[in-house]
Amino acid sequence: MAIKDESRFPAAVYAETVLAPLFEGAKRHYRDHFQRVDRAHLVMLAETGVLDAATAAAIGGALVDIERDLDVEALTYTGEVEDFFFLIEAELKRRLGPDIAGRLHTGRSRNDIDHTLFKLALKGRIDTLAAKARGLAQSLLDTARRERATLIVAYTHGQPAQPTTFGHYLAAAIEVLLRDLARLQAARAIVDLCPMGAAAITTTGFPIARHRMAELLGFSAPLQNSYSCIAAVDYVTSTYAALELMMLHLGRLVQDFQFWSSFEVGQLYVPNAFVQISSIMPQKRNPVPIEHLRLLASHAMTRARSMLTVMHNTPFTDMNDSEGETQGQGYAAFDLAGRVLDLLSGLVAAVSIDGDKVRRNIDRSCITVTELADSLVRIEGLSFRQAHEIAAATAKAVVAAGASLAEAGFTPFGQAFAETCGRPSTVDEARFREIVSPEHFVAVRARFGGPAPEPLDKAFAGYAAVLETFAANAATAADREKGASAMLDSCFDIVMKGQG
Repeated sequence: MAIKDESRFPAAVYAETVLAPLFEGAKRHYRDHFQRVDRAHLVMLAETGVLDAATAAAIGGALVDIERDLDVEALTYTGEVEDFFFLIEAELKRRLGPDIAGRLHTGRSRNDIDHTLFKLALKGRIDTLAAKARGLAQSLLDTARRERATLIVAYTHGQPAQPTTFGHYLAAAIEVLLRDLARLQAARAIVDLCPMGAAAITTTGFPIARHRMAELLGFSAPLQNSYSCIAAVDYVTSTYAALELMMLHLGRLVQDFQFWSSFEVGQLYVPNAFVQISSIMPQKRNPVPIEHLRLLASHAMTRARSMLTVMHNTPFTDMNDSEGETQGQGYAAFDLAGRVLDLLSGLVAAVSIDGDKVRRNIDRSCITVTELADSLVRIEGLSFRQAHEIAAATAKAVVAAGASLAEAGFTPFGQAFAETCGRPSTVDEARFREIVSPEHFVAVRARFGGPAPEPLDKAFAGYAAVLETFAANAATAADREKGASAMLDSCFDIVMKGQG
């Protein structure tokens, strides 16, 4: 872009490196929001009598003409005006003259306009992401219900620990995701407070109606303190902190899926639709979507974290650090996070558990032996420490023999019990086999939060109820904003007719 008149235009390097990119960002992200803000502000000025009906109608007509005639997509930054806001004001002046055109800006500033635009853009992105997150939660819940009795090996410290069910495991992931959704909705509530009317910093002496502006733009209320409207960036930090945590937590689930689908573990089966083959090794089944999930979640989390980093040690005032360039960079985090939620929803619905692999891993690892110790306390009246020593000796002998606890554990168990207690156990071989079975292990863990059917089904019902509440709240907000849009259109038409 060539700048010819340095007395009129900004320095070429400033225009090319700062103003032109900001102009493109405003075109791409805020054009429609800007129209809504202009229309709402005009309606409010007319309703409060700050503008007379004829002036308001003239401005409204010019705004409509600009929206119709201006090919925003074809615009390139020339340096004739500083930014998109002044472009619209220049177009108004061209149509109405400076006196009437300049009256639209009564009682407002680019400061309150900017943060209103940013919040309008964020609300839509939060709503889309929250809907995708609810979709993932529903996919997790559907799969958890389907797999409520499907045994898996649960790991701690990378080693087989205890048997549980896939449904129980997924229920844990659902709980975290629901808390992540709650954090995202809490952030949205902060975003949903309107800055309009704060003007530059301290509001204005004109009798504007801040609550009316919030209503016309679909916000729940105005943000009260005018200094906060232009200085507080907690609507940004809260939003991206919630997004960052969601991606961090889902990344842990993805990491488990990667481990579980490895050849050596093999308890998670990924169907062919989510598998790529090797270009050279015919035997390979590569579940690469899992890798892409890990990558995309990391990218989304990193971009969200960068938003918090940019805000660190910035002054508590209006400043460019929180504005156009930064806001635009943050939107990529939403795009990446949305891809994660969509892909993971599809994957969770498609995967299954390889029961044979699970059974073999349970047999090899003696992970039901905890229940042997617990049962000895209940049946034989031993202390848990005594029972633990007997169970440990039994597991050691079975692992050394490379055998199954159910098939080869009774003899070493009897020996260890007699050596410890000086008498034979009352547990016979049939009872021993039952005690160390993974099905029994799960069934007796019927406490609140456990993997047995009763507490798990109660948990599922609770998750479904929370999801319904989230969905209902989202629908209420959408209805309110749809109603606000219709109200704004109706009120703007009244102003256009000179009846404001």
